[in-house]
Amino acid sequence: MGRRINADFFHRDVLEVAPDLVGKILVHRMPDGTELRERIAETEAYRGEEDKGCHASKGRTKRTELLYGRSGVIYVYLCYGMHWLMNVITGDTDQPQGVLLRAGERYDGPAKLTKNMKIDGSFNGKSLLGNEEIWFEDDGARPIIRTAPRVGIDYAGDHWKAIEWRFISGGEY
Repeated sequence: MGRRINADFFHRDVLEVAPDLVGKILVHRMPDGTELRERIAETEAYRGEEDKGCHASKGRTKRTELLYGRSGVIYVYLCYGMHWLMNVITGDTDQPQGVLLRAGERYDGPAKLTKNMKIDGSFNGKSLLGNEEIWFEDDGARPIIRTAPRVGIDYAGDHWKAIEWRFISGGEY
């Protein structure tokens, strides 16, 4: 058990939060009190309206409104009409930024992660701060991080898909 991550952790630029979230533990407490726990092994950063890979690149819409809101809030969306993907809002209000949780140590992919952690659209807009249902913990693990281009954003163009804003645990702590 580690200490819960506080508001200051998320209230930073996404390019600081995304690599720092690798190695942290996502905890989802079920209604019966059991806890699903998974160490985050991979994240991706999405940063601002200028980032053509970011949902906010089309501006403020009903779907993207959360990206413009408070840091430490969950942004969940449906991908391909069947997979829930979880993001965490970071940075300042009105500066749309989010960290996509791409993989855990046991679950290799953002859809497998949310499915196994039992996270769906009902989590959209929930805060990770002071929440007794879902939060992140820091147990002191500091993996070696490598970077790579983001995945699945061919629509963003060569420049934006080539940026190495994917952060992957090297496994060593």
